[in-house]
Amino acid sequence: RLKIHRKKPPKGFDLIEDTLDAFDEKMKEAVEASHEGMRKNETTWPITKYHWLRNRYIYECYYKKKKISRELYEWLVRNKVADGALIAKWKKKGYEFLCSLQAIDKSSSNFGTTSICRVPLAKRAQEQQVLPSVMTGCVSCASCDKGAPIWWDGPFKRSELMFSDEEEDEDEDEDAEEGEKEEAKDDGKKRDAGAIGEGPPTKKAKK
Repeated sequence: RLKIHRKKPPKGFDLIEDTLDAFDEKMKEAVEASHEGMRKNETTWPITKYHWLRNRYIYECYYKKKKISRELYEWLVRNKVADGALIAKWKKKGYEFLCSLQAIDKSSSNFGTTSICRVPLAKRAQEQQVLPSVMTGCVSCASCDKGAPIWWDGPFKRSELMFSDEEEDEDEDEDAEEGEKEEAKDDGKKRDAGAIGEGPPTKKAKK
């Protein structure tokens, strides 16, 4: 459980205590997880993600849902349960879904630029569309991209941006199905035309 339990929190902490403990447990699991076959930077991606999720929860509770008081929010920041600097960035236009302060720290980049995840997907070269940030594991936290931040392990798929072989097969199946429907319609029309051409059955002449 959180170390802050040693310090008496302000009123209302019990409303968010269980959720914060759950995030703390997730963070612990991420740290202790096997990193076999992973690059060094990839081992910190889950930690960055859970850090974002925990802080977003606190942000929503305070600024959006008004679930906690200012006193409790400031207490959480002072005790480093909430990342005050990151949350402050979310209040600025263009940074509403910033994944991490690392993403905008130009000093941590070899080229003195912000992370790739700050570049809107529409403005990237095709080969960069689904590349996550090496530092954070975030694909995009640009405010204009739906679902931001988009993480490396999220529902975001390459096929949603690029034309994959699977999608081509699906399109071919759909085309084939449409073709079969059209053929069926044509056959139906031909049968109807044949029936009209034959006319009503003729009566046998009486002897």
